[in-house]
Amino acid sequence: MSEPETRMWLQLRAERFESVKFRRQKVIGRYVADFAANEPKLVVEIDGDTHDVDDPDDAIRTRFLEAEGYRVVRYTNVDVMQNLEGVLINLTSVIADLRPPLPTLSPEGERAK
Repeated sequence: MSEPETRMWLQLRAERFESVKFRRQKVIGRYVADFAANEPKLVVEIDGDTHDVDDPDDAIRTRFLEAEGYRVVRYTNVDVMQNLEGVLINLTSVIADLRPPLPTLSPEGERAK
């Protein structure tokens, strides 16, 4: 793993982050995701310094992963190395959006008639 991937993995491994079980280098179809979780279905990609933001191969890959039910988020090496806290705050928001809302209890409680 690259240094940014290692730093990110130290935050994500062992269900430390938002109680989500991430796997690294997870094979999904013919692709290998940097980090992926099954619940919620989420792929986190760390793009290298020479990575083209408009790479057509990435668009194809993203469409495939989304067709498999995953949400794909991408961060750059620079993001991870210089603003890891901001990356993690953003990732927390993404995970919150993917989780179903908690049920709302009636004002009278569960035994109300």
